[in-house]
Amino acid sequence: MKRIIYVVFALVLVASLLIFYLPSGCPTEQAFEQVLNLYGIDPLMLDPAISGEATSHGYIRQLFSGLVRLDAGLEPAPDIAQRWDLSDDSKTYTFHLRNNVFFHDGRKVKAEDFKYSWERALNPDTASQTAAIYLGDIVGASEVLAGYSEEISGVKVIGDYTLSVTIDEPKSYFLFKLTYVTAFVVDRDDVAEGDEWWRQPNGTGPFKLRQWDETSLLVLERNELYYDGLADVELVVFHLWAGRPMEMYEMGQIDISQVDFGYIDKVSDKAGAFYQDLVVIPELSFFYIGFNHSKPPFDDVIIRRAFSQAVDKDKLASLVFKDMVQPADGILPPGLPGFKEGLLGLDFDVDGAKELIATSSYGDVANLPPITITTSGWGGQISQELEAIIHQWRLNLGVEVEVRQLEPEVFLYNLLMEKDEMYYMGWIADYPHPQNFLDVLFASSSEYNYGEYSNPEVDALLKIASIEPDIKLSLELYQQIEQALVGDAAGLPLWFGQSYVLVKPYIKGYELNPLGYAGLASVSILSH
Repeated sequence: MKRIIYVVFALVLVASLLIFYLPSGCPTEQAFEQVLNLYGIDPLMLDPAISGEATSHGYIRQLFSGLVRLDAGLEPAPDIAQRWDLSDDSKTYTFHLRNNVFFHDGRKVKAEDFKYSWERALNPDTASQTAAIYLGDIVGASEVLAGYSEEISGVKVIGDYTLSVTIDEPKSYFLFKLTYVTAFVVDRDDVAEGDEWWRQPNGTGPFKLRQWDETSLLVLERNELYYDGLADVELVVFHLWAGRPMEMYEMGQIDISQVDFGYIDKVSDKAGAFYQDLVVIPELSFFYIGFNHSKPPFDDVIIRRAFSQAVDKDKLASLVFKDMVQPADGILPPGLPGFKEGLLGLDFDVDGAKELIATSSYGDVANLPPITITTSGWGGQISQELEAIIHQWRLNLGVEVEVRQLEPEVFLYNLLMEKDEMYYMGWIADYPHPQNFLDVLFASSSEYNYGEYSNPEVDALLKIASIEPDIKLSLELYQQIEQALVGDAAGLPLWFGQSYVLVKPYIKGYELNPLGYAGLASVSILSH
């Protein structure tokens, strides 16, 4: 499943460090010269084939790896595959694997391990919610998904270190999909240990899982067999649910922290103590209200437009987010190929929204059915921004919207079955391509189309755009699709996010890419 983010600037894996000694509670008294301490929360799942949320992926990407990765420019680059060839018809990729890649236990990784891993991910018994999206372009994948075959006909092992992969149509984003965790390699013998094999996974990444005490501690150990340069740090210690990161940063307990809204004035003060530590990182994220198109009243485009035009996003960005976010007219975030400056959105217009409702089949807000919005959270405490949106609907339209919470741990997995008339969520790119937003969220056949939006014309354009070999023309088609989705009020775009992070000057090499992932293996710690 897609890496979905629930609320803006939710808790992330935030790095800190302690040099020379492990903190109390760590699994050994041995002294280490390089120990990186991180604030974290428990992963829900460390199985790459099943995991579908950002928190778990932050750990999975340290423990596992795949054929290709995204480089600093967010382009596909060699990983376990040192190179690849593409056939003249642009449908068959031949991957040439490194012959010096080992699982954590010392067994060499071979082409057959990828074939097994992908067939396992697609097998219905695995119950992956991600395989169809990220591996479904491969010839024969649909047959495995349907239970008609155990083998992917389009994947062939040519030799120990050569893998041939044939897709159904030429698609410029296919290699990008292979950078997603669903395509990572797993060890067949490890999986055979039982349903919870992933609690002690035998991966291939730069770190191994040393210890995991739920709600307390998760420790990663440097993989001395890693094929692409050893990490500088020997241990990475995640302190799970350890407190408020910003407060811990201010007190000197951690050395990297995501900035909370309440601190933005303090950290942006050029004369303040934190300004020199502040790093602002673009983020390819999109936050929105999803409409349930299968239920009244949002099966009516007029009502969807009315609710969209009744929200003042500029005011929300200023008052709630202290201008830490950019109001969104469309779906594709700035920096993503295909982003269109000047896209025609549904502007804030209270009178226009009221008129729309008056002209609808309901005639008046009093005739609307009860409306509930689904969100993630605990204890009845909703996010400040959602509370403000609901207040605007109440003030501008006279509509009362109820809230139903799902626990964050199960929100992603239960939303399709449990959403109400609306839902609030965020989406951060898995790879920098408009298909990852427009197709994945709004195609009729997509498993991530939680709102059950369906438009045959949009589906047809998505198909054409996906196989168009001319990149410029393909992006123009995606822009056309985005404009159609906005006009149809397929969802209510709210804002695009960016990350505000405080980093101590003695931490070097810490990089948080626009997809929200930190490369921990590149971090080094200066004496201080």
